[in-house]
Amino acid sequence: MTEIPKPTPAASFDDQHRALVKDTFRELVQKSIEGGADPADLAQVYSEKGKPEFVLAYLLVIDLPDQEKRDLLASAYEARAAQSEQWARDSEARYSRPFPLVHLEAQKDRANARNLRAGKAVRRESKAARQLSVNINSTN
Repeated sequence: MTEIPKPTPAASFDDQHRALVKDTFRELVQKSIEGGADPADLAQVYSEKGKPEFVLAYLLVIDLPDQEKRDLLASAYEARAAQSEQWARDSEARYSRPFPLVHLEAQKDRANARNLRAGKAVRRESKAARQLSVNINSTN
């Protein structure tokens, strides 16, 4: 008789995402903590602003259950997707041309949010997506 393999436990949120945080974000988080800021509050603020890179950096230094961390980071991705789509619609109306890559990046953000809520790790962003995010956020 063959044995049924036991499911392996899913990796923790921190294990899945620690490698995705850049040193720049780690340093900013450390400075804000040294300055007396509450990392949980800042994670919430950045989530509402649609800044998943900052949210992730703060989530890795706070003690919350993994599912709460996933939900907060998923909310940041959803907020960024909504902001990107709004920017694309406004720009399409203003410049009379489509912005399909912005819509594509919003779809990727929504997929990341779904993956997070399913207990999976987020996908690393492409260089184009990071540049797009910088351009959209600098015009807001």
